[in-house]
Amino acid sequence: MQTVVSDITLNANDSGKIILIGTDAKTVTLPPTKVGLTFTFVNIGAAGNNIIKVSPAAVDGISGTITLASSVVVLDGTVNKAAQNTKATSQTGDSLTIIGTGLTGTKAWIVTSASGIWARQA
Repeated sequence: MQTVVSDITLNANDSGKIILIGTDAKTVTLPPTKVGLTFTFVNIGAAGNNIIKVSPAAVDGISGTITLASSVVVLDGTVNKAAQNTKATSQTGDSLTIIGTGLTGTKAWIVTSASGIWARQA
């Protein structure tokens, strides 16, 4: 596990880590996708306090479906757009786990599990 208090850029050696984020407006930049790289991000801040951005490399996207009690959020893999845990609806424990495919483009990173409300960066 690693606690993040400032913006950080991950590398392949960080694969498998659980990244804990308890400070508002932090960006975690992913390394270029590689098959099997896995990262989990957990919001440990107070409810309604943190916006967390998980940002892929410029040629990579994050794809997947996040099912919530009342809605389904689809991250469409738009390249160079972050997945964000939305501040107003954030809860302690919101999480996102992704795995690298090694394919650049819309399917570079795939969501394997998530909780809370995440959206694609506008």
